[in-house]
Amino acid sequence: MSSDYAKQLGGKLRAIRTQQGLSLLHGVEEKSQGRWKAVVVGSYERGDRAVTVQRLAELAEFYGVPVQELLPGGTPGGAAEPPPRLVLDLERLTQVPSEKAGPLQRYAATIQSQRGDYNGKVLSIRQDDLRTLAVIYDQSPSILTEQLISWGVLNPDARRAVREEDAS
Repeated sequence: MSSDYAKQLGGKLRAIRTQQGLSLLHGVEEKSQGRWKAVVVGSYERGDRAVTVQRLAELAEFYGVPVQELLPGGTPGGAAEPPPRLVLDLERLTQVPSEKAGPLQRYAATIQSQRGDYNGKVLSIRQDDLRTLAVIYDQSPSILTEQLISWGVLNPDARRAVREEDAS
């Protein structure tokens, strides 16, 4: 396996793992109950170690993705880089006047309830959630994103997510 190909494959593996919110040790190794060692998966991701077709198929099954998602050039615009995370700062949200933030507060509370996630500090949302909120606020996703960033409620990386969506 060429070094460039191994690094591209490793980048895909890392992107899938991070998209799923898994660390090497406390994610992959624990979730797999030790089947996948952090040091081995890390060496695959760096391109330091060749992965057999069999092991790649097993990793794809573990991540719940088709094998072609892991192969460089296998999917146009595939998972080479994880999308920016859309993270709401729930503590800051409580400081925004409710006449502005009421719909967002209710939406965030609904997501927390569905997930059983009540840490109260931050909440990750999907791109679809941002589009839904834009409809609720009767604004375009890019304008709403700027508004939420100005309130200090949404991480500035969200701009990249909106730009990527506008480009597609």
